Amino acid sequence: MLWTGGIKLGTFEILLVFIHASAACEFGPFPYRATGIVCRMTKPAALLLNQETAQVIQAAFRNARFPNITGERSMRLLGKVAYGLTNIQVNDLSIEQSEVELKEDDAIHIAIKNVTAFFKGTLTYGYTGAWFLQLFHSVDFEIESSIDLQINIKLMCQKDQVAADASDCYLSFHKLILHLQGDKEPGWLKQLFTDFISFTLKLVFKSEVCNEINSLAQMLANFVHDLAENFVQDKDIKLDISLASVPLIKANYLESHHKGLVLYKNYSDVFTDSVFSPSLLTESRMLYFWLSENILNSLASAAFLDKHLVLTIKGEELQVLFEMEDTEAQRKVVQMIFQGISYNDSVAKVWSLTHPQISVEPEGTVVKSLVAVEVSTFPSGEEPLIVLYMEKEITVTIQAAYAEKKLILHPLDSRMEFKVFKCRADPSGNDASIRNFLQTMISVVGIPEVISRIETALTSLMNSKGLNLFEIRNPEIITRKGYAIVQLDFSFPNHLLLDFLEKKL
Repeated sequence: MLWTGGIKLGTFEILLVFIHASAACEFGPFPYRATGIVCRMTKPAALLLNQETAQVIQAAFRNARFPNITGERSMRLLGKVAYGLTNIQVNDLSIEQSEVELKEDDAIHIAIKNVTAFFKGTLTYGYTGAWFLQLFHSVDFEIESSIDLQINIKLMCQKDQVAADASDCYLSFHKLILHLQGDKEPGWLKQLFTDFISFTLKLVFKSEVCNEINSLAQMLANFVHDLAENFVQDKDIKLDISLASVPLIKANYLESHHKGLVLYKNYSDVFTDSVFSPSLLTESRMLYFWLSENILNSLASAAFLDKHLVLTIKGEELQVLFEMEDTEAQRKVVQMIFQGISYNDSVAKVWSLTHPQISVEPEGTVVKSLVAVEVSTFPSGEEPLIVLYMEKEITVTIQAAYAEKKLILHPLDSRMEFKVFKCRADPSGNDASIRNFLQTMISVVGIPEVISRIETALTSLMNSKGLNLFEIRNPEIITRKGYAIVQLDFSFPNHLLLDFLEKKL
């Protein structure tokens, strides 16, 4: 329930985060045995994200470092003519069309069509005539080009995380025209240098732009891995998102499989055989997350060990709990328990005594735990008094949803069994009215209050990781025997990619 969304920037980084391996990794004979988390992104999502490719390609052109280009040629009557192009940089760039195709069991193919790019710089040339007459000139130039790019992104596994190889990159030039300063130079000079340098320019542009795209793809892959790793971490509690098996590249979706083992100090997570199968996920939504029951159970254990499962209630909040109904019986029980002490001088502490047990069923997520409740009062000038202590085994079925950028946890039903009951107002334990009142109070108000606190805490945690920055549409959290599925559509928040490019490039 914590991981209802994820992180997605441009075409490169989004596609890369869902394919975290290739044949370089060693996996066991059973492909999904150690799988705890699965991410599937379908073709509609890839097409949507491909709209951001222009931003990445523009960054690649903008950040490419073009070397100076020099050369010379012997010309009849003129002798040797030498030239140099320096300070080459992109002056303007536009992209007409970008397409993405998932090549099954092969690569992610991105086709960028009709990239119109204008390069500018300085052309210096000189020649020594047959009579040893030396002349040197320097003029500004602009190169007008029209280019198609074909990029096949191969994915390799290094140290259990993805490494992107975009070196399979081709630039096709439809047009490459050299404009000298104001077109005032003689036509023969313009033609001369165009013939000299056009082939060299094509090689240089291809090399530098493709190298930059390859570098950018790897940088984005590392960035997304770090982003995902941070998202599934809360201080000392972490999730191991290293690869559990070779990913799938299908014509209609990408799918990666991750271990999802909980890492917490000396706590050792034990993973049973996964029940995952690709057939458990469909292709009707843009993005899917499959979560094993084991992950939720292990996270609850780690939260217990890290003392997260402790709640303190006092003041007005405590009053709301104990005065859920204004009846004579209620007022009598409250008087017996607190003996006139103000709620402002009282504190209720609720905590889990054992590791909560979590199982996922079609009805929802079932949480079973032995819970202690202790109510203390602080009479003025006296020692604190424990007026109520009880231990109850509580089983609650919860349905989860995500709406308006908030996690919603709805308790369906609950079962309680007293294990220990001590009340200062009823040392013998014979007064059934106190127990009956507490039973009702816990069911009607207490459990919803605790779940509400957890709901708020988890929403705050996810927002601190940036989930609220994404435009998630129609998310669904579906529970089945032994696993949960989060499925959603999304629209892309453009500012995230721009922020990334500004910071990283």
